[in-house]
Amino acid sequence: MQRIIKKLRGTFLFVGLVLSAINIVVGQTPDVFRLEYMLMPENSGDVETSRIKLVLNVPLAVREKKDYLVLGAEYNRYNFEVPDDLFPNSDDLSKFHVLDVNLAYMYKLTEKWRLIAVVTPRWSTNFVEELQEDDFNMNYTAGAYKNVKDVEKPYMLVLGISYNGTSPIDIPLPFVYYEKRFHPNWSYILGAPKSGMKYFTKKGHFFQTEIFLDGYYVNIQNDILLPGNNLSTDVSSTALLLTLGYQYKITKDMSVYFIGGRSIYQNSALRNEERDDIFTLNDASGLYFRTGIRIGI
Repeated sequence: MQRIIKKLRGTFLFVGLVLSAINIVVGQTPDVFRLEYMLMPENSGDVETSRIKLVLNVPLAVREKKDYLVLGAEYNRYNFEVPDDLFPNSDDLSKFHVLDVNLAYMYKLTEKWRLIAVVTPRWSTNFVEELQEDDFNMNYTAGAYKNVKDVEKPYMLVLGISYNGTSPIDIPLPFVYYEKRFHPNWSYILGAPKSGMKYFTKKGHFFQTEIFLDGYYVNIQNDILLPGNNLSTDVSSTALLLTLGYQYKITKDMSVYFIGGRSIYQNSALRNEERDDIFTLNDASGLYFRTGIRIGI
């Protein structure tokens, strides 16, 4: 049973890749620029996590503006503060770096259906040495979405599969996103790894509540030797989050947002070469805050 739980935890690690793909699809063209700061303050596990995210995308219209080729990159720097005496070399886990290069193509199949394919080379490391082969992996996403606008209750359906090279289950994993405007001011979202509700106003104010998964998987360059002669080669984190957010449109294309909430489930752990959890860093729930600015099209 314990091994099954570990495998299920591992399946959640593909969510960052999936959420990036969904963001490209839902907006049809992604954020051209986004700068974001996230903070999970120190909880009962004496651990604090923060993140700085930078997103840049260049959408290019092709095939007589029927399709889009999206060239982009996303950089995340995590600051992970754990007690200094937790184990030797704990300082090596203070900063994690994750760089994604997104190459996406959106193909117009019909007036309502589009196909999308995303190839994502990823470098994820604690960067205490020069880049290594284990810092790199390839991720892939493929899917289709239907966007129906010309009805009383417009909706969008996204279906797809995603393959993450760091997932313990070495097969593509499915995802779904369904958003429906059931009222002029309200819409709901059903799916995995994200669900929620949105409330819109005519003055550029926008509120939403979400429950979603977030996480990372990072290579440890200088493997950490733990008690019991266990060698850790990677570090991972998975969190199930419940949030309430507010967004304001400064202009048609620029907006700022603030999101606050709490983690319902949390697991940060060191892993071995088989990607099994061998040392728990943080499994305590805590507060969650995120704020940023985005520029779209």
